[in-house]
Amino acid sequence: MLYWAVVFFVIAIIAAIFGFAGIAGTAAWIAKLLFVVFLVLFVFSLVFGRRRTIL
Repeated sequence: MLYWAVVFFVIAIIAAIFGFAGIAGTAAWIAKLLFVVFLVLFVFSLVFGRRRTIL
């Protein structure tokens, strides 16, 4: 998911360079959304993904 966020960010930068503001804004919004989802899932997996050890 982080990979796709970076891909959309690069698409947004390239579109902004060539002057396509609508496409750049949409791609940046998608990249931001994917990055936030990635962060939420990452924190969720850190909190609930730990295994309990029996001593």
